[in-house]
Amino acid sequence: MKRHFITILYCALVLGMTLSVSACKDLTEININPNGVSEEEANPNLLLPTVLTGAASRYSELSFWDLGGVVQYTQFDAWFEGHNDYKWTGGILSWDAFYGYLRDNELMRSRAQKLGLDFHHGVSLVMRAYIFGFITDLWGDAPYTDALKAELGGAQYSFPKFDQQDVIYKGILEELKQANQLLSRADASYEVLASADVYFGGKASKWRRFANSLALRYYMRLAEKEPQFAKQGIEQIMANANEFPIITDAKDEVVMDFVGNNAGDSWPSNTVYDATGSNFRRMKMCATLVDRLQQLQDPRLQVWAKKVEIPIEIRSTEPAGTDKIVNGIRIVSPDIVRGIPVDTDAEYVGLPASGSKNPSAYNLNPTPGQTSMNPHVSYLSDIYKAAKGDLLKARLLAASEVNFILAEAAKKGWSVPESAKTYYESGIRSSLQSWGKANDYSAYIQRPGVAFDNTLQQIMEQKWISNWSTGAQAWFDYRRTGYPMFVVGPAATRTVLPVRIPYMQNEMSVNQKNGEEALKRIEKTAYSQADNENSAWSKSWLLQGTNKPW
Repeated sequence: MKRHFITILYCALVLGMTLSVSACKDLTEININPNGVSEEEANPNLLLPTVLTGAASRYSELSFWDLGGVVQYTQFDAWFEGHNDYKWTGGILSWDAFYGYLRDNELMRSRAQKLGLDFHHGVSLVMRAYIFGFITDLWGDAPYTDALKAELGGAQYSFPKFDQQDVIYKGILEELKQANQLLSRADASYEVLASADVYFGGKASKWRRFANSLALRYYMRLAEKEPQFAKQGIEQIMANANEFPIITDAKDEVVMDFVGNNAGDSWPSNTVYDATGSNFRRMKMCATLVDRLQQLQDPRLQVWAKKVEIPIEIRSTEPAGTDKIVNGIRIVSPDIVRGIPVDTDAEYVGLPASGSKNPSAYNLNPTPGQTSMNPHVSYLSDIYKAAKGDLLKARLLAASEVNFILAEAAKKGWSVPESAKTYYESGIRSSLQSWGKANDYSAYIQRPGVAFDNTLQQIMEQKWISNWSTGAQAWFDYRRTGYPMFVVGPAATRTVLPVRIPYMQNEMSVNQKNGEEALKRIEKTAYSQADNENSAWSKSWLLQGTNKPW
């Protein structure tokens, strides 16, 4: 079944139930109409697409757009300081939207329990785990056990405490076990409006795989901090395939297509609803990714990146002062580029990571500036100009990620059914399949640098490549392992990569007491500087004592 936003259907359903929706185009909030259906009568089938579409679209936008620069997939050449250089002081991101989805999800969960709808109950637990897990991955300690309970009254719930990360991670892992049980019956036995489930079309069996694969993600997230706990969790899942089915094939991946009817349900860099084309124009491929993909002769590069419009050649035979375009090639004499870094690759050129305070001027761009077009640097592929497309998906959890998690587990010597090599190769195969390059697997897997060398560094490098467009997971893996070994450019705010999102100033003001308690549990580092505990370079519980990533 096609998995996508169901904007038109959903709005029609909501109107039919006299629920008031703030904006059909983004499907992020449900406001109860006092003259219509109350929360006590809300239909879980109407709440379901709100939670699924909102969470998926926000996760995808953040992973592709904001965090793609941190893990050096992309760089901006205009309005770039946050993306390229990690200028995150003062809080760059609010968690309000995520807690908004959680409130809708909590209503779905309570209504499902009251109505005996095990499908919706199980799904609500999976989405609760996904969103709370993402919140603690980004910020660290956060409201969890006392969150979403304001209706109970009192300061405890109106101003909830920030739970420590271990409480959140272990809490969501327990909830995923509950979801696995709730979703364990045959698909046909559940009562659900299939069209409301925009991920899996009402198939509980696929949600069950999602739940257990998500558990693998979070057990591995804890591998450096609590290795025995992580080992036991992964081994339990992998020793009981019938009880804990997981995602093993690209057909079971957790993805959502974009409809492309308006700006709110379209791919974030599209030029269809962005009249200026600014969002697409200012994003370029990062040299870190481009150069490595070229070294590995990776077939995914041609899917993700566009070749340079005009390559550059430096010809020592030309007289001084030569700068001309001949047959689509810009030819310059050596004196023109003296002291200036120039990439003369004839096909793909990436922007260096935090390379300068004027990235639009890179590679002899003749018209640098906030609105310039650079013919000498690789833009993203033209597919990313579209509002929708076969490859434009919100990718919440991929088969490749599951395989690389298991490759890492095997590498650690944990008891899993297959070898690290088998899982590593399956991860690459799954990723190539997802990006339409399955036929290139046999040749690619034998290439130097790709053929398995039994190192964690190689496993994590291929996992990083496969996480293209989902930069959040690549960043979380880097923080935990130190791989890939990113080099920070000269224009960056610090000499190392950041490791958390700072708390927002409004949250620190409104929930001051609990916010201050949370800050006390954060570890300042040599890179925290004047931001102190609430720095992007201070370490939350997960990284404390691990010496990772730096």
